[in-house]
Amino acid sequence: MTHRALRFPLIAVLAVAPVAFGAGDAGGETSWPTHGWHRGTPAGAGLDEAVLAALDKDLANGKYSLVDSFQVFRCGAEVYSRKYDHDYAKLYWKEARTKGPLNARLTGRYNYFDPAWHPYYHGTELHTMQSISKTVTSAIIGIAITRGDFKAGLDRAVLSYFDVANVKNVDDRKRRMTLRNLLTMTTGLDWNEDVAYDDPRNDASLMEATDDWMRYVIDKPMAHEPGTVFAYSSGATELLADVFKKETGQDIEAYGEKHLFIPLGIKHHWKRTYLGVVDTEGGLYLNGGDLAKVGYLYLNDGIWEGKRLISDAWVRQSLTPAIDTGWQGLKYGFKWWLQPLKDGKEDVWHGIGFGGQRLMVFPSEQLIATFTGWDILKDPAFDSELADRLLPAVHGAACRKSTP
Repeated sequence: MTHRALRFPLIAVLAVAPVAFGAGDAGGETSWPTHGWHRGTPAGAGLDEAVLAALDKDLANGKYSLVDSFQVFRCGAEVYSRKYDHDYAKLYWKEARTKGPLNARLTGRYNYFDPAWHPYYHGTELHTMQSISKTVTSAIIGIAITRGDFKAGLDRAVLSYFDVANVKNVDDRKRRMTLRNLLTMTTGLDWNEDVAYDDPRNDASLMEATDDWMRYVIDKPMAHEPGTVFAYSSGATELLADVFKKETGQDIEAYGEKHLFIPLGIKHHWKRTYLGVVDTEGGLYLNGGDLAKVGYLYLNDGIWEGKRLISDAWVRQSLTPAIDTGWQGLKYGFKWWLQPLKDGKEDVWHGIGFGGQRLMVFPSEQLIATFTGWDILKDPAFDSELADRLLPAVHGAACRKSTP
């Protein structure tokens, strides 16, 4: 789950421009936050603290709805960090006890108003990431491809992983749906995630209310030729959990634990569906500092502590616009939202999740920001606006690139 998406025609895939990766400290050495981020100051990282403080004030005053945390990272250090307390048990007391699209079974991990599960996991610092789970899922697939454990090409048909005789609404268009379409939200499936998640017509909420999420998604009829229309679909990413298991023979969370979370020093929890499948569309919990590590991995071109985890090719494909979303002026890559900037600067890379989860990477400035929150009744779209407010904070030169 992430937002009220729009459908928009496919645009031509742009040529991949060189990316100015590398995020070393001021001395040119790459600082790795595996065991925690070093603490720095805005001034020491070339940032105007007054700009950050002004944003902090607006966040604290509720201008950007229910925000739980705001953190800024540059030059290998955390340079600004704020938390904002909210009594969600009180705020959502009525909704937690009322059956609806965000609370189909009243109890358990898919009651989005239950303070034991949302926004924090059972009283820990782990915060729901919602659809940033999709961005992390893409990273794990990239790692598996890089390691040779995921051998299928992206143009492989999705139906090749299913018993077609038991799939409903199969036509030639569904037969042409590929793994690439799952990654870029261009499946062509008749999927409605354009309405609010508390709307009974929302397919993501309807899927989560069922036992068999895979069946719900793969049986949907087709509405468009695959690859031609952006239609945001949490179901598309959930299919990738099943595809990953069938392609590699491994559970995607267990694989991610070994090859992503442990190497980066990330603590996590990952929800599973009622049938025990990893909830790749929205079930991951991280804290803001560990979320920033995912952005830092991509900022360093898929390299961590001198070891390549994700291929250069996957990083670049993921961050190359494949389609225009028609939402907030953003384009879409492999589970990354891409915000074009003026003056020839590189796109801002966004991971975006329902309720206010935000990972922002500004590659030209070697700047990372994370936000967490939990306004799930309004779920306002402030992503591009927040990015625009952060950019003026950058005054000093970018960190010098080093060879990891």
